[in-house]
Amino acid sequence: MANLIRWEPFRESRQMHDMLDRFMDQAMWPDSRFGGGRMGRLALDVSTTDEEFIIRADIPGLKPEDLDISVSGDTLTIQAESHAETVDEETTYLLRERRFSSFSRSITLPERVEADKAEAKFADGVLTLTLPKSEEVKPKRINVSPN
Repeated sequence: MANLIRWEPFRESRQMHDMLDRFMDQAMWPDSRFGGGRMGRLALDVSTTDEEFIIRADIPGLKPEDLDISVSGDTLTIQAESHAETVDEETTYLLRERRFSSFSRSITLPERVEADKAEAKFADGVLTLTLPKSEEVKPKRINVSPN
């Protein structure tokens, strides 16, 4: 018996677009340190509850003071710069592959947040942001009283 597969007219074009993006990323910046091969891209996990947004990002090799996080309206921006280690003149490298660069990532959240109540934690190379949703966008419960 044959299986039916739903036809999506743009599936192939999306796949081709993704393949071309990957090809160009690897051709232009093969040694990118952040974002799985995309220069300047930081991979994020964004989850939500009724009360807040939780954003997680793997940022290995940086310190909390290297990070700059800001919220403007419903846009979150994470920026960082990794600095080269200082070495004395007696050090001679036989191989040096670790890259030192900067990145920036901005995302638009689906709802406004209360930036003054946001929390940022950085442990073991993982940044975790907790952004409470604005009171005006949180669901409100309306009680019905019997007549």
